[in-house]
Amino acid sequence: MRIHLTHAVPTCLAIWLACSLFTTPCNAAESATATRPNIVYILADDLGRGDLSCYNPASVWQTPCLDRLAAEGRLFTDAHSASGVCTPSRYALMTGRYSWRGPLKAHTLRGYSESLIEPDRLTVAEFLQSQGYTTAVFGKWHLGVDWKRTGPNEGDVDFSEPFGGGPLAHGFDRFLGISASLDMPPYVWLAQDRVVTVPTGQIEDSPKPKYWRGGPISSDFTMEGVEPRLIDTAAEYLAERAAAPERQPFFLYVPLAAPHTPIVPTADFIGRTKTTEYGDFVAQVDADVGRLLDVLDKTDLAKDTIVIFSADNGFAPAANLPALRALGHDPSLGLRGFKSDLFEGGNRVPFIVRWPGQTPAGDRSDALVCQADLLATCADLFGVTLPADAAEDSFSMLPLLRGEEQGSRDGCIVHSSEGRFAIRQGRWKLILWPGSGGWSPPTPEPSAWLDTPKADFGDLPPFQLYDLEADPAETTNLMAAHPEIVERLGKLIRSQIDSGRSTPGDAQPADLSNWPQVSWREQFAP
Repeated sequence: MRIHLTHAVPTCLAIWLACSLFTTPCNAAESATATRPNIVYILADDLGRGDLSCYNPASVWQTPCLDRLAAEGRLFTDAHSASGVCTPSRYALMTGRYSWRGPLKAHTLRGYSESLIEPDRLTVAEFLQSQGYTTAVFGKWHLGVDWKRTGPNEGDVDFSEPFGGGPLAHGFDRFLGISASLDMPPYVWLAQDRVVTVPTGQIEDSPKPKYWRGGPISSDFTMEGVEPRLIDTAAEYLAERAAAPERQPFFLYVPLAAPHTPIVPTADFIGRTKTTEYGDFVAQVDADVGRLLDVLDKTDLAKDTIVIFSADNGFAPAANLPALRALGHDPSLGLRGFKSDLFEGGNRVPFIVRWPGQTPAGDRSDALVCQADLLATCADLFGVTLPADAAEDSFSMLPLLRGEEQGSRDGCIVHSSEGRFAIRQGRWKLILWPGSGGWSPPTPEPSAWLDTPKADFGDLPPFQLYDLEADPAETTNLMAAHPEIVERLGKLIRSQIDSGRSTPGDAQPADLSNWPQVSWREQFAP
């Protein structure tokens, strides 16, 4: 049975309904703070591990606030997004399920796209509501909303009407943000389920390195103003929660719009790093994280709050990669590839957790974790058994957060912008495609972002097998040397695709129709 909480249901009734559906009792929200930590999840947009000085001491700029978070918490060196691009990563984070099990088989949504999260799919926000939490999201949603359509074209929208399918429909009490990436129209602020100011202007395309697509823009919207307003709103929310007399536990999700294109640091940060505007934008992200940490400290919320910082995928080469290379800066930190790719640079992401009194300070872990693990981790925190049709790809990382060395995940499936697949288990990674699956070479078409020609795939092996312990940069394809590992991993990924889940439990529906990206599955029949 599925919980689906809506704002039409009074809070007390919603909590009671949730408690009746799960296997462990809930306490009233007022008494929850002692055992139910607040959760703040900050998600950067297109940030490489090498962009953080706590990961990369040789970085040409420093990130002192994120370094502080790492010094006070645990830094994970083998953390992954579920995809090399943003929408599928965000879907997995929210639902604990890989997005390709649903309709999104490749690429991302746009600003006008319909809601991707199914109406009856349990999200982490809904789950935490059922445990007495109040929930808020301030930032880039990029999971689609159901606009009021006025015609068949993408931009045929009545901006004066409320939209459905957004954060309020999926477990959030509060929302302020933008519909998709900062380089995607419409350029309007969304609050709750409405556009704040109906757009009356039009903005033209901007070329690289700024880069945004043309489209309607409202009078209260500027590219440079998005990040400051999101952080202002998040800081105000934290102060509000600290002052609330009941001190109800909260889940605050802050999906930043930076340092994704357009590269638009505010005037205070332009020139800050003396490197590139991208470096300055990263410095702004770092300072924004520091500001939220400071609010937690000043309001005495820090001791009761789990803070998680990560990124939706790896560094985007649109952020003037040649200039960074000329400075000797490596945003992928020695890994192959970038955003969009199956290679590690596309999906191995920064991941830092601070939980005072639980997570050991200044610790590093090389355990394998995935952003899809948030929902199962929250369920484990409260001793709750999730329904069979929820969080099908989510493993609890609660022991890792408490300082243990081993987690419950020994593998994960990675997806690329083209809809290609790779599977990781232990030290081995099998890429079920001859190329990157994204923008890095080899690609079947020229890459606009990397200025690379298309590859002749006829000269390449059909699959790639890498030993990530010996070869984290994925330089040597061991497919021919270890056919038995190729066979084992190929059968494993087929099983996890066909069964509708990668976690233990009852099989779930798997729609594989009209899906050429998994044509290889016939080779790995049970």
